[in-house]
Amino acid sequence: MAQLLRIDLTSRTSSPEAIPPDMVREYIGAKGIGGRYLSDEVGPDVDPLGPQNKMIFAVGPAAGTKMFGANRYALYFASPLTGGYGECYSGGNVAPQIAGTGYQFVIIEGRADAPVWLEISEEGVKVNPADDVWGLDAFEAEAKLLAKVDHPKAQASVIGPAGEKLVRFACINNNKWHQIARGGPGAVMGSKNIKGIVWHGDKKVEAARPDKLKELIKDLAARGKDDPGVAAYRKLGTIMMVRILNGVNAFPTRYWQKGFYAEFEGLTAEHMREHHLVKNEVCPPCIMQCVKHNEVREGPFKGLELDGPDYETVYCFGGLCQIPDFAQVMRMNDICDRVGIDTMCGGNMAALAIELCEQGKLDLGLTYGDADGVADFLWKMGRREGEVADLFADGILKVEEELGLKGMAVHVKGMAPAGYDPRSLKGMGLGYLTSTRGACHLRATFYKAELAGFIEPAATEGKAEMLIDWEDRLCQMDNVIYCRFYRDMVQWPYITDVVNALVGTDYSIEELRAVSNRIITEAHKFNELRGFTARKHERLPTCLTDRPTDDEKALRVTQDEMDFMLRDYYRLRGWGEPAL
Repeated sequence: MAQLLRIDLTSRTSSPEAIPPDMVREYIGAKGIGGRYLSDEVGPDVDPLGPQNKMIFAVGPAAGTKMFGANRYALYFASPLTGGYGECYSGGNVAPQIAGTGYQFVIIEGRADAPVWLEISEEGVKVNPADDVWGLDAFEAEAKLLAKVDHPKAQASVIGPAGEKLVRFACINNNKWHQIARGGPGAVMGSKNIKGIVWHGDKKVEAARPDKLKELIKDLAARGKDDPGVAAYRKLGTIMMVRILNGVNAFPTRYWQKGFYAEFEGLTAEHMREHHLVKNEVCPPCIMQCVKHNEVREGPFKGLELDGPDYETVYCFGGLCQIPDFAQVMRMNDICDRVGIDTMCGGNMAALAIELCEQGKLDLGLTYGDADGVADFLWKMGRREGEVADLFADGILKVEEELGLKGMAVHVKGMAPAGYDPRSLKGMGLGYLTSTRGACHLRATFYKAELAGFIEPAATEGKAEMLIDWEDRLCQMDNVIYCRFYRDMVQWPYITDVVNALVGTDYSIEELRAVSNRIITEAHKFNELRGFTARKHERLPTCLTDRPTDDEKALRVTQDEMDFMLRDYYRLRGWGEPAL
């Protein structure tokens, strides 16, 4: 039976709980059950940075097994960035250790009266003073906390200075270069006075139908040997998207003014392989090897190493900030990781600051291509140093309000979008609107459907129906917590078999679709109860809908097109007519 550990930081007590079998049957795994607890226990008036907010850590039922691509963990919370539903996922090596504790879910509530770090194991939880690690950057804190624990496989989740200072897009780091990042989870952790959590455990995880799971693992391994997607991720990683997106005018450039960057070659996977790549890394067990460990080999940042940067970091700093130097993008990635902020929000905020300087609305001396200026701004924003940096650390909603930027600040629900321009990929625009956590690309990864020609990128007819199909399937991937890059090999028949083998259910594909719709609908209602409306929150900014891309193709998406797709989406989800 799935187990839960509840930790009350205010009283410094903890207690194990059994998750009701009916909940497991009806919600299956991480996203379903974690979202259910969030909806049940975090009310509409709870301050995301108050003690009543909860951090619901979760692993899927495949964590700790030999299933490829399922070595990931999740966090569900009320987001301090958007004010709404928060969910995040991270790879690395943490998930098997969480599973090894015997707890599939850990709910942390309340607030410690002084900085602490937690050790969570099979024996429960230990709350330890964190005076000697508070103030350290994320890399230093992780190393120091792991040195305190006598377990060879222990793993840590930590925050940097940004989380301590409640920067609303602060992240949680693990294995240095993996993050639970979007929506400000690091700020929630900081608000509870937690510097880090060390996980370890040796309990074995068993699927409900182990023989069937072994069969499914063998099938996935066999198909992966000749899969072109696997080969592409092994060779190029996510950076392959730079050339692809730039080629269809969907690579956001110069703070969302353009979809094409003429100086993109220095940001490509080919450039990375020639000048920086050291080796491929994995989140074991995995067949993708998508993580690229890179090193700067010459120049002022010689010796800098990191896993990445991934495409989203490259688009933010390379495209939005127009810094065409891969080594400089690695530098920005390193700064964000150490201070503990989401690179996507950090890069978008830096690019917005540059644009405001260009327009004479801010006096920071920032210009496009100014790598040193951007680096300095990231450090200051992550530490809330200076009036402007402090304002930007409160997120784009506060900046938009304070500086009168309605329609110019690019976000949905307070979250900056991923690197797929909706004027080129209109289904991605719909995905930004409907994602409960904000302008997210991962709930459906619909760019793949549009770029692969499953549906025309410029079409609006049929977009909602296909998006829902992808979103529902990937919802079940989030229950198991599969890596997104397995989406092509984990189609409906396979994910249905995997869910049934892991949990012991006998769902048909159509029944599993209904489970996904229920999970997604409840997350949507969580936002509605917190005051989210279609009219106010499910809108692209007018700088995108009223203005074509400032390049040769001049691509555009209109508000009428977005409204048409949104109405179709609501109808198909059974949500009625959106009040637009």
